[in-house]
Amino acid sequence: MSATRPLHAAMDQFPVVDGELTVGGMRISTLAARVGATPFYAYDRALITQRVAELRQTLPAAIELHFAVKANPMPAVVQHLAGLVDGLDVASAGELQVALDTGIDPADVSFAGPAKTDVELRAAIAAGITLNLESAGETERAARIGAALGVRPNVAVRVNPDFELKASGMKMGGGPKQFGVDAEQVPALLERIGQLDLRFRGFHIFWGSQNLRTEALIEAHDKTFELGLRLADAAPAPTELFNIGGGFGIPYFPGEQRLDLSPVADNLQRLLPQLAARQPQARPIIELGRYLVGEAGIYVCEVIDRKVSRGQVFLVSNGGLHHHLAASGNFGQVIRKNYPVAVATRMHGTPTEIASVVGPLCTPLDLLADRMELPQAEVGDLIVVYQSGAYGRSASPAGFLSHPPCAEVLV
Repeated sequence: MSATRPLHAAMDQFPVVDGELTVGGMRISTLAARVGATPFYAYDRALITQRVAELRQTLPAAIELHFAVKANPMPAVVQHLAGLVDGLDVASAGELQVALDTGIDPADVSFAGPAKTDVELRAAIAAGITLNLESAGETERAARIGAALGVRPNVAVRVNPDFELKASGMKMGGGPKQFGVDAEQVPALLERIGQLDLRFRGFHIFWGSQNLRTEALIEAHDKTFELGLRLADAAPAPTELFNIGGGFGIPYFPGEQRLDLSPVADNLQRLLPQLAARQPQARPIIELGRYLVGEAGIYVCEVIDRKVSRGQVFLVSNGGLHHHLAASGNFGQVIRKNYPVAVATRMHGTPTEIASVVGPLCTPLDLLADRMELPQAEVGDLIVVYQSGAYGRSASPAGFLSHPPCAEVLV
């Protein structure tokens, strides 16, 4: 057997053996047989482990790593990561249960989200996790629920900063936002937290995601430390948790390069002494989702039909936007661009052609690859969409047109 790299040079995390993609050391056709049906998502546990190890090696030792469960809430993935990272962040009662089922210490779980219901607040407070408070109203409700339960709630303040992360794929802070408490309103909320005798633990300052520019991340970290330390002076207790968000991106499209973290790490090493001097109990936290799991996952579907319409080749598959909304271009893209896609059973030695990969849904939006150069594929070949480990299955309209759900496996 011969091992080579795939046609897509940037997507080199999955080896190719005798012209076939492998995941977790297993040929894609063998994995498909093991799963039993296509489509499915496959996540490589070794790649996830490797990514965490690389971060540990690159970032300052004092930095704690938390996993944002919303990026991939598959229980097996969360269980695996719970043994590798220092904490988990959830955004719903469902994710909270997945997190607690791992056996992680509830003190290392936080709960963010702008519309926590009383049921969710009650469950979180009873579990002893940390609520990232998003408003004055939520703060009052948490206090009332804690009093009724006889439990002192653990709380942190999610801050909507007075700056944005430049070149961010999705801006989550700066300007008017439904997320967090505006930075200028935080001192008053901190005073109220003290009056209500909530257990203040710290801050969550999150400004954006999917950033591939080191200089933008460095600037955001500089401003985050300055803002967080200034707000800490008004806090009712010493800061324990200093969550500076994440924002680390992964490459999806032509021309994008993997993020060089060394300058980011060097800058954090420069900033950490300021935190240690002014808030010695504070634990600096970077919370990552996509960066930990995105490149470790693929989406796999099968060619059901091959047709030519007025000169254009269509590979009609049993997968589509109902399973992978992001790859269809309908999850935040302003101008649609192709995710990296390959014919996993014909990775080399096959003539190529310009073809579009489409799904079974009755809408022209059901498009996984638009006129890409791909190996000539036939019925039964397997198509893979790379960079699918984050915001894939759980971020897609699975009920659309009532097609069967797809499986997920961790290998």
